[in-house]
Amino acid sequence: MNALRGSANGTHGMVTSPHALATQCGVDVLAAGGNAVEAAIATVAALCVTYPHFCGLGGDAFLIVADRSGDVKTISGIGQAAHNIADYPIGGAGAAIPVRGPRSALTSAGTVDALGQAFEMSRAQMGGACSWESLWAPAVRLAREGFELTDSARFWLNFRADQAHTMPDVFAAFGVNGAVPPEGHVCRQPLLADTLETLAVRGARDFYRGRLALRLAKGLADAGSPMRAADLGATRARVEPPLRMDYRGGTLLAHQPPTQGITTLQIMGILQRFEGACVTEGSADYYHLLVEATKRAFMDRNAHVADPEFASLPAHLLTSAHLDQLAASICMDTALAWPHAFKTGDTVYVGAADSQGNAVSMLATVYYDWGSGVMVGNTGVLWHNRGASFSLDPQHPNALAAGKRPFHTLNPGMYLKDGKPAILYGTQGADGQPQTLAAVLTRLIDYRMDPMQALSRPRFLLGKTFSDTADSLKLEADVSGAVMQDLAARGHSVSRVDAQSPLMGHPGAIVIDALTGRMTGAHDPRSDGVAIGLNREP
Repeated sequence: MNALRGSANGTHGMVTSPHALATQCGVDVLAAGGNAVEAAIATVAALCVTYPHFCGLGGDAFLIVADRSGDVKTISGIGQAAHNIADYPIGGAGAAIPVRGPRSALTSAGTVDALGQAFEMSRAQMGGACSWESLWAPAVRLAREGFELTDSARFWLNFRADQAHTMPDVFAAFGVNGAVPPEGHVCRQPLLADTLETLAVRGARDFYRGRLALRLAKGLADAGSPMRAADLGATRARVEPPLRMDYRGGTLLAHQPPTQGITTLQIMGILQRFEGACVTEGSADYYHLLVEATKRAFMDRNAHVADPEFASLPAHLLTSAHLDQLAASICMDTALAWPHAFKTGDTVYVGAADSQGNAVSMLATVYYDWGSGVMVGNTGVLWHNRGASFSLDPQHPNALAAGKRPFHTLNPGMYLKDGKPAILYGTQGADGQPQTLAAVLTRLIDYRMDPMQALSRPRFLLGKTFSDTADSLKLEADVSGAVMQDLAARGHSVSRVDAQSPLMGHPGAIVIDALTGRMTGAHDPRSDGVAIGLNREP
């Protein structure tokens, strides 16, 4: 992982992502006169190559897009469950949806359509002049010519080495003779390069209704997935208005359900009811307050958040009365018990802003690291396993059903001041996303830290993780011993993890000064990423 760096600065644009080559692809678009949406597309396309363990064409994606006029929309690229899912019974009592293999590949993939719709939005609203093909060209080149496999990818191959038999496609594609590759290994993906080239030439919908779609559908069926050509053809990202929450003189934005964007807004709405200036950042009170707000919002999330076309969401969750009640239930001396269902997952965050006032905050994912583990046919596309987040309880709002979109942990965000983008933010980390965002946002807004300061400060993670089944409050080792002892005395089950631990997510942030337009950004030092600013006219 990268050593601690300073925040980047830009006067004419900025991109942040978890991989330096991908960030540079986006900045190159800005430098050539492209806008923020075009830069984000080029960045994510490159990440589908360079960060295959966390995102790819076979996954889902979410964007918040703001144009120079102040219009803001969200794009939710969520694949729906296969129409014939009932013909693929998961098992009897006590069964769980598999998290690897073809029977975890239960849903379509929304990333490509989300990017396609963002491109059309760029053309219609932002004067976008870059060709679709040009935005994918750097990704094609990276896949064909190769790149040095990241420390992050090698870490996750090594972490899953004892499970290699459950995802042989992954170890064949990214390993060396079935083993974790050495440092400096150059990774080439010729099959993916061909697929990216087809997508670049034929357009986004070819992934769903064209020649590429037919190849994908055959590869999925041959592997044993329930996905069929009709499921791909029915996949469309949703363009919707964002959810909104006032906070400290500005407005936080998030995606609508089935994402947990509402959960992040609830946490921040609860914190709004406490005077931030009276709580010292990094103190026991600070962590206790964020953790207790998280618990209350997560209980609402687990009970209610699902595809609104299949399950009605209570209307009161973001009301002042409900948030008042949740805030009033917090006792500063005592921790609430935490019986919580664990949700894992990994993703990438991309933020992009241009000098014309356009901005994008985006997350893309294959759910678990390496997704389902299934490389689809001869396309080089790794399919995600987001269908594993469905419940098999038929009474649960998130119960598995044909055509249904699964609950999603992804929730990139944007903070507006006077109707204009002031902060772009988001993070990897499943259950950890709202928790990490609460820490990052309070540090950026309440304590006025610059992005790298806010991202570098020690963080917490409540609950189980992929490597620790204890429902504990995990704190990075650079939280003081006195603070940990104080939290334990309040009833938190405290455990220490390494400082700058990758468990804590990989957030990115860009702050835009309303008066000067100057941008300051960073990507988490726990990642391989970086923010790069553009400091000259395109």
